[in-house]
Order: sequence, then structure tokens, then C-alpha cells
Amino acid sequence: MTGNGPAHRVNAGAALPFPNIDPVAFAIGPFAVRWYALAYLAGVGLGAVYGYLLLRNPRLWHEGKPPFKAQDIWDFAFWTMLAIVLGGRVGYVLFYNLPFYLENPAQILNTLDGGMSFHGGMLGLMVAAILFTRSKGGNWLSSLDLIAAVATIGIMLGRFANYINAELYGAPTTLPWGVVFPTDPLQTPRHPSQLYEALLEGLLLFLLIRFVTHVLYGLRRPGLVAGVFAIGYSLARIVVEFVRLPDAQIGYLYSGWLTMGMILSLPMLVIGILLVVYAATRKEASLRHPRPA
Repeated sequence: MTGNGPAHRVNAGAALPFPNIDPVAFAIGPFAVRWYALAYLAGVGLGAVYGYLLLRNPRLWHEGKPPFKAQDIWDFAFWTMLAIVLGGRVGYVLFYNLPFYLENPAQILNTLDGGMSFHGGMLGLMVAAILFTRSKGGNWLSSLDLIAAVATIGIMLGRFANYINAELYGAPTTLPWGVVFPTDPLQTPRHPSQLYEALLEGLLLFLLIRFVTHVLYGLRRPGLVAGVFAIGYSLARIVVEFVRLPDAQIGYLYSGWLTMGMILSLPMLVIGILLVVYAATRKEASLRHPRPA
């Protein structure tokens, strides 16, 4: 969803040109495949590959036990796709446009025009991870750590897809990297907030978590990596929300600055802090295993 923003223009002469990439990656007859769908598939696929590499190294994990066997990651990837789509859609319906969908229930299944919630998708993914790991007899906290270690890949690709779709852009700006989006009715330079999120929630958070998993050996403390992810994502999201336009049907919720994205990120921040404190203070979570080669 996109918004209209303040009713004024900023000089578009200094704006960066928008890369005119067709949101449809390719089409076969009436069947069109969008970059957004490919971003989901690539995010899950690359995340599964990276997760496989983590799972096959038992020395990274608490007591040398990953949450499930490395080869099970491919089955889990299927669960992941279902959980992200279902959770993301349910989250969007409940948090972002419930009155509309109560009046038009048939539109709940229509995702062609977008309408996915990150927080809903992440909640669905967590439920899937816990159920899958329990069916394998593993530590469900470690499975949340696994998700945290790989999720940033999909987040980064998804934000790039938002940029290609010219959606979820930011407020007007005079900064030299402002972009005029083709879907903006005002045609004024705006913050490319999708790219900010790709950098902060995707690339930088991936590097931070990689440091935690492979330098601090955080996977040996179940819940620590999940907590770091929750804190990092929520802080990055809250910061970007200050320059990202809210969904048009909701707008700002308080004094012209509070958004639904901020509100949904606050519980995530609190849970992340609690997980880090819990993981760091568990006596049995000792680093007594040899370091990975």
C-alpha cells in the first residue's frame, strides 16, 4: 500500500531516476509471475541453503544439538512458505485493513494487489518453527534462532521487491537520493524507504547476526540470536517509519508521527530484550564446546 503524503511538491530536478523495472518478471500467456513472488521464493530458498550450512555444523549449537537435522531443512522450507503467506495475509487483514475486509470478506484471498504484514508473517513462521521442531524432538528456542539467522535474506529481497513495485515509499525529501516513484500522484522526490529497510533490516542485520553466531557463538545460548534479531529488526523498523509513509487507509495514529508499524514493533522489541536477558543469564548455556573450525 502507498500513501499520498503532504500536498506539496519538492523540486524533482535533483531526484534520482526510478529504474523502470516491470513488476512482472515474466508472463506465460495469462499467467504472470511478479518480482515480489520471486523474492519470496528466493528468500525461502536461499534461507534454506544458509540454514542447511548452519544445521550441519553441530559445534555452533548448544550442547552440539541443532534443533533438527540439516536434511530436514527442505521439509521445513515448505512449512515456511505456507506460514509466511498465511501469517502475512492474516496479519495484514487484522492489523491494517480489518473494516474493509469485514465488508468484503471475499477480498481476503485476493493478494494480487499486495497486502502482506511482516509481523504477521513472522508470527506465522515462529508458530511453524515451534511445531516443526517439536515434531522432531528439538529445542524450539534454537529453531527460533535458526529463523533469526536466515530471515534477513528474505527481508532484504522483499524490500527490493517493494522498491520495484514502487510501493511503501517514504515522505517527500530534498536529499539528493530522493526518488520520484511512478505510482506517486504528486510526482515529488521521496525517501526510498524500501532501500533503507533493505539495508538496515536486511544486510546490516544479517552481518550483525553473523557476528553473533560465528564470533560470539550465540547459537550455543538458545534464544540469544532470536532476541538479537527481534531487537535489531524492531529498532530498524521504528527508525525507518519516521520517513516512511503509513498505509493510506490508516494514516498516522497519534500526533502525526506514530504508525502501525511502530506499534507492532514495540512488543517485538520487548520480547527481544527478554530473550537476550534470558539466554545470557542461563547458567547451563555455557560455551564449553570447541570453536568451529
